[in-house]
Amino acid sequence: MPAVFLKDRSLLFVSGAEAQSFLQNLITTDIIALGADEARPGALLTPQGKILFDFMIWQDGDGYMIETDAGQRDSMLKRLTMYKLRAAVTLAPSTEEGVTVSWGEDAEDSQGVRGSQGARDSRFAKAGVTLTHRPGKHGDSAEALYDALRISHGIVTSGSDFALQDAFPHDVLMDFNGGLSFRKGCYVGQEVVSRMQHRGTARRRVVTVSAATDLPGTGTEITAAGKPVGTLGSVDGGNGLAIVRIDRAGAAMAAGTPLLAGDTPVSLVLPAWSGLVFPTSGDEASA
Repeated sequence: MPAVFLKDRSLLFVSGAEAQSFLQNLITTDIIALGADEARPGALLTPQGKILFDFMIWQDGDGYMIETDAGQRDSMLKRLTMYKLRAAVTLAPSTEEGVTVSWGEDAEDSQGVRGSQGARDSRFAKAGVTLTHRPGKHGDSAEALYDALRISHGIVTSGSDFALQDAFPHDVLMDFNGGLSFRKGCYVGQEVVSRMQHRGTARRRVVTVSAATDLPGTGTEITAAGKPVGTLGSVDGGNGLAIVRIDRAGAAMAAGTPLLAGDTPVSLVLPAWSGLVFPTSGDEASA
């Protein structure tokens, strides 16, 4: 089964006596609840609640491994160092470059090996898929296979699907995939995302997009009756991802108004694992 090396992923290792409390009070993920062999998504937010850096995090021995886009790593390290102050925490880039993701039999084989050798991705687990992350290169399957897998299950990545500092955690379904805690107390941006949760004001959501022909490129606007609904992200032939205003999309679908990505007719579906539905009026979607 596939084992894909993602060369554009990089790693940071956070260790020290206060590593857990340092991260718990800073990022969106509840790392106290993190399972021994579990990788969860997370984000470091701006004070306004938008995603400044996104990542996966898992336990590795007495510390935590953070996997992020290679282009984010150095900036994220600098930002974490700024917050560190006198905390008993060590922040260091990993010596290994890239990450291998495996699923199917390869992922099952890696289970039971702690931490960085095979951490199970909670995002895919929600969708019923066992997928693991391991630092370094452990396979040579085509990266397009991984992109097709995450597109089919509604799992987004920054850069391709949303811009950093432009999306809230709710926009990318972190409130459903294990990346956003509402119980652990304060962290940067927590007040804003908690208010969105309690007021039910999250209207931008990830959808899977399908068309009878190949979809146009990433960044193409999705419209209904000439009005913007969202923007196309990752594309794999006739399938893709987008972050859309589900109130507008729901109203269009209820009225029978065609949805278009550029000039291409498309269908939108909310990921089944989210439990969300399209609203058909001014009401917000509910799980």
